[in-house]
Amino acid sequence: MKTRASIKADPSKGDKVVRRKGRLYIINKKDPNRKQRQKGPARKK
Repeated sequence: MKTRASIKADPSKGDKVVRRKGRLYIINKKDPNRKQRQKGPARKK
């Protein structure tokens, strides 16, 4: 999975932007290898 400071989704290729636990993810059902994650705030212990 790629971790980037700023992620870009390409809806024409089936990308969807999803927010989970304060992080931004790009998921793709058509091409499962097209995943990206943007680092969110550090999680508290």
